[in-house]
Amino acid sequence: MLSQGAAHLVTALNPLSSTSLLASLGALGVFLALFAETGLLIGFFLPGDSLLFTAGLLCTTTGSHSVHLSLPVVILAAIGGALLGAQTGYYIGRGGRPLLGHTSNRFLREGTERAGHLLERYGYGKAIVLARFIPVVRTVLNPMCGALDVPVRTFTLWQVVGGVIWAAGVTLAGYGLGSTIPSIDTYLLPIIAVIVIVSLIPIGLELLRARRAGRDQDGGPGGDGSDGHISNTPGSPPAGQTGRDDRPHADADQAE
Repeated sequence: MLSQGAAHLVTALNPLSSTSLLASLGALGVFLALFAETGLLIGFFLPGDSLLFTAGLLCTTTGSHSVHLSLPVVILAAIGGALLGAQTGYYIGRGGRPLLGHTSNRFLREGTERAGHLLERYGYGKAIVLARFIPVVRTVLNPMCGALDVPVRTFTLWQVVGGVIWAAGVTLAGYGLGSTIPSIDTYLLPIIAVIVIVSLIPIGLELLRARRAGRDQDGGPGGDGSDGHISNTPGSPPAGQTGRDDRPHADADQAE
């Protein structure tokens, strides 16, 4: 039977709210959220970017917030969750791609397409690092790398590089802003909204790029999918001819 404190914790915990996660679980909430977001497909909805930034903000002592966290502990928890989560997702993907290819979730399907585009366009290393900064993509790219048999050493090297830069960088950005601007916690909600919007920009750009590419393929020089050239099919007269010979009629007119 749960104690009153534990029951209150479970009731107050909102996994979609950064402040709720941090107030209820502290640095442990950072570890669990990043592990689930980067390692388990069910964690694609968790607020990774805003969670890291808010955690860094709550490590400062200049604000009037009631929750105070330790910056070294938060950074270690963030890096640990990001790295272990990504490696777990990779080994889950080694079991095959059906988990991604047959999902009915629209966000996961779109994230899978974007992850595949990143791998094809930038190669393994750069794609794994860039995916850390794109929501949903950082969830599906790790199992996709496992399903595509990306070498373990290659994946591990670049996911460590990307995970450390992302987890520590966003956290330190929140800490730096909180240390510079007094009472920054009073603007916490607008700041989180801006972070969410900025994190969605790469997704929006990718969707626009894919839509333009689709238009270019559909609207070729011929306008109907053809290449714009006129071809002579067997049994039809060559271009510019009607198939009739009007010269006898012209000679008769001259004779009259």
